[in-house]
Amino acid sequence: MTARAYLPRRAAVALLLSLLVPIPAHAHAILEESVPAQDGLVPAGTIGIAFRYNSRIDKSRSRIVLTNPDRSQTHVAIMPSGPPDIVTGTVVLTPGTYSIRWFVLATDGHLTRGDVRFTVTGP
Repeated sequence: MTARAYLPRRAAVALLLSLLVPIPAHAHAILEESVPAQDGLVPAGTIGIAFRYNSRIDKSRSRIVLTNPDRSQTHVAIMPSGPPDIVTGTVVLTPGTYSIRWFVLATDGHLTRGDVRFTVTGP
């Protein structure tokens, strides 16, 4: 065999070996920390909402929906400023049990959602 015959064989082996090397996959945005915390207690009044994720978030295409104790829903405005992996907003709440449903679009194009339940305590 000539040297030219080995080149295609070496290229094929190199290609096969490169396919075995793990490549990091893009994952959905995972909620790493929330304020208020899941099943947490917060005092009545102005409450800051902050959700930190494991990746950058497209804030303009993400949503926060608050479910009130009477089951009505309120859309919470997301602040456009701040770190790219944190979604924030503020609400004024009275005592009761609430739930926040969040929908975030990670910059890799994956949509993720979840819920955080918490209780607002009296003054």
